[in-house]
Amino acid sequence: MKNNFFEIGDRVAVLDDVIEGVVKQIKNDQITIETNDNFTMTFFVNELVKINKMNDLGDIFSSKSLTEVLSDKNSPKKHKTVKIKPSKKEDFVLEVDLHIEKLVPSTRGMSNHDILNIQMEEVKRKMDFCIKNRLPRLVLIHGVGEGVLKSEIEFLLGRYDNIVFQDASYRKYGLGATEVYFKQNANR
Repeated sequence: MKNNFFEIGDRVAVLDDVIEGVVKQIKNDQITIETNDNFTMTFFVNELVKINKMNDLGDIFSSKSLTEVLSDKNSPKKHKTVKIKPSKKEDFVLEVDLHIEKLVPSTRGMSNHDILNIQMEEVKRKMDFCIKNRLPRLVLIHGVGEGVLKSEIEFLLGRYDNIVFQDASYRKYGLGATEVYFKQNANR
């Protein structure tokens, strides 16, 4: 790699370290510098950045006359506006369908107890996920049925702190869903 950017005598700084120095030797893509502490070190070109001298910066600013600078300052400029989108996290609701056919490929050979255990494990996993990722709401779709799963879910949710739960929107889910709201502290 040929280096046309650095020259012997240039002041440079190391990108990933607090080392500055003067270029002493350039060999292919390696540059040897003498640090401010009089150590000789070799770096690759992509590890260094050239430090501009104040005179170089002065040349940039002195290229315009005072009247040009003042006229630029007084001329109105269009400002770019940046729209900040509100976080989608507040709007996001995790919906979990607990119907057993959505959780396992086949219920063959499973008892009602086994099915209930699988569904409750899924509820626990989703609750932990929401708490860990600071999600504000969770909807558990359990269906109407005989109410066994719903009562087990309500019993489990009663053991959690900082949550509120209620029947989910009848319009959207019918009678077979429970909505959980997480009261999470913003300081955590």
